[in-house]
Order: sequence, then C-alpha cells, then structure tokens
Amino acid sequence: MSEVKVAILGASGYTGAELVRMLASHPSFRMTALTADRKAGQEMAAVFPQFAALDLPRLVSIDQVDFAGIDAVFCALPHGTTQEVIAGLPGHVKIVDLSADFRLYDLEAYNTWYGHPHQAPELQKQAIYGLTELKRDAVKTARLVANPGCYPTSVQIPLVPLLKAGLIAAEDIIIDAKSGTSGAGRAAKENILYCEVTEGLHAYGIASHRHAPEIEQELGEAARKPVIVSFTPHLMPMSRGMLSTINVRLVDGAKAADLRAAWQQVYKDEPFVKVLPAGVAPQTRHVRGSNCCFINAFDDRLPGRVIICSVIDNLVKGASGQAIQNMNLMFGQQETAGISQQPLFP
Repeated sequence: MSEVKVAILGASGYTGAELVRMLASHPSFRMTALTADRKAGQEMAAVFPQFAALDLPRLVSIDQVDFAGIDAVFCALPHGTTQEVIAGLPGHVKIVDLSADFRLYDLEAYNTWYGHPHQAPELQKQAIYGLTELKRDAVKTARLVANPGCYPTSVQIPLVPLLKAGLIAAEDIIIDAKSGTSGAGRAAKENILYCEVTEGLHAYGIASHRHAPEIEQELGEAARKPVIVSFTPHLMPMSRGMLSTINVRLVDGAKAADLRAAWQQVYKDEPFVKVLPAGVAPQTRHVRGSNCCFINAFDDRLPGRVIICSVIDNLVKGASGQAIQNMNLMFGQQETAGISQQPLFP
C-alpha cells in the first residue's frame, strides 16, 4: 500500500511517545503531524530526548494541523477532551482513540462514570471497540476504533474465550490488578511523585474504577448476560507493566488444563498472545516494551476454583501498540507492522 500520512494528537504524553517510538519503524505509516498543548512549538526531541536521532515534525496545536492531508489519526488526548475533537475531523480520516471517550456503548453509563454527558452521541454509535484479537473483523471496516483500556485488555484476553466456552461462572469473577505508574499519565501529580510511590504499594479506585464498566460490558457480551466483577487496581513502584490476577469459579468439573486448552485453540495463530506452559507464572518483566500478553491458569487449593495470571505492558498492548495493531487492520497492513519488537530484558 502507498504511504499513510499519520497525525498523533497528544504526542507529548507517554502513550504519544510510545506511538512515535513504534511508528518510527513502520514500513508504511509516516508521521506528518504531532500535536501537544503546553509543549506546542517545541521539537519532539526537546520533550523526549530519546528521539534526537529521528527527523520528526515540530509539535503544534491541534488547530494548526491541516487534516485534509492526513489519512490516519491516533488520538492520545485525556479522557473527556476527545469527543469534540474527533467529531470535528473530516470524514476521510480513520481514527483510533486511546482515551475512554468512545469505549462505553451505553451513553447513560458514560455519564454516570465520567461525570458529564457524551459530547458526540451519533459518533459513539459508529465506534468499534477494538480489542484486536477479539474484534478483528469489525476493526477492519471501521472508521473510528475505541482502543481498549489497559486493565480491560489484560482481563478480557484470558476471560472472554472462557466465558464464551462456558468454562467459568460469569457471576463469580474477582480481579486483583496491578499497574506501573505510567498508567497515570505524564502530567505532574503529587500522588505519583517518586517519594509517594517508591517502596510501597496501594490500591486505588476501590469499587469505583472507571475501567469496571468497560470490563463488565465486554464480559457480558461474551457471556450473553450481565456480568458484575469485583475489580481492584493497585499502583506499583515501577514505570510500566501490568499484572492481573483473576480468581474464577469453574463449571462442570473443569481444571486449569481445560482453560489452557481453550486458550491454545483460540489463540494458536495469534502473534502477540502466548499461553505459557503449565506451572509457569507470567511476569511483567517478560513483556516489557512489547505488544505481547502472556497468560496462564493454576488450579487453586479451593476445589472448583482456578487462578488466572495475565501480563501486558500497559503502554504497549495496553495502549499504543494495540492502537497501531488496530490501525494496521484498518488500512490493510500486516497486523504486526511496526509493533513486532521483542520484549526488553533486563
């Protein structure tokens, strides 16, 4: 395919920087516009010195971009600011939105969880929820893809096939999830200062995290009935990475081996989802910097229960890597283009 001209809105944040890092090696996508708010007017290398060797456009404000010459937009703006921006883009532009603004199908649910009415309800009807491995066919023909949240990605990859197969009880799912601090964004916030986070661990958003309705929406679709989960996120003293430990109740005498067999059947041809051998625990350090998700299941000491572990890099498979994966499909590119980097270790 001919060159695809790409704009990244919100390029000065962590997910924007990850998009730049990976798109720099993409064979067809060329970054022609990078936007920022406070950093407008600066070179990208002044904001992220690791990009000094790249020839990148200068950061500009969104209103300075000529979208008539843009084919694809990655929108990495904060939640609540994206709807009106996307609604104003010309119809020929294909969009992957990394915020939560188009993830919830129910506009009342959006209002409840995000505290304000949806600003682009007609556009919401067109949005495709884009967890790539589970929504591939719909993503291919979409104009607007709502990129999933990081926690929901780490949870849905293992749980959706099991709910569809009827192997686990939909009404008994407990999710204990942990994320690196980059998930909180790059803006200066007291609660994510080094001294506030290092040498400690704490839960947050207890019984009220905004990813809960997104998780329940997609798991309910898989189970073909409403699903309510117990979901508790935690902040870890590390820059990136995500581990979701999920406790589930089995049905019909199933075992952990049956869950692995179901995953292996569903994900056998997937380049980024790896079912680990029996007894091997997924670790965040083994997917760092990659678009991979490693999963495994372990029989619990409690009869009839299994513990599932799932790890991703919250900035890659949990955000920018999956966004590129989706955009590749939307433009008929090889799905792994620009995101086939192996994990970084140590």
